[in-house]
Amino acid sequence: MAVSKLLLVCVALSLFTLQVVDGRLEAEYHVAGGAGGRRGIGFPGIDCGAACMGRCSKASRQDRCVQACGSCCRTCNCVPPGTFGNKEKCPCYAGLTTHAGRPKCP
Repeated sequence: MAVSKLLLVCVALSLFTLQVVDGRLEAEYHVAGGAGGRRGIGFPGIDCGAACMGRCSKASRQDRCVQACGSCCRTCNCVPPGTFGNKEKCPCYAGLTTHAGRPKCP
């Protein structure tokens, strides 16, 4: 009887530990880029070059736009859709600023 109670406690503790670890990994994924947050180690990235070429296709200074967009993309692992606006789709991208406090990302 004592052995079965001990086994039951061990199984319950193991399941609880697995649940906590799984929850932390899922939260880390969302922060790391799955929901537009910062990128983490081991998470798939996007093709920043192609995404930024599309984002900057109508910019008057494409080289500067692509450079700034690429920097933001590498940091956030996200580029908003379209050539202008839609920054609410990537909160990290929208939140990056220059030292002067201006938006960094095109």
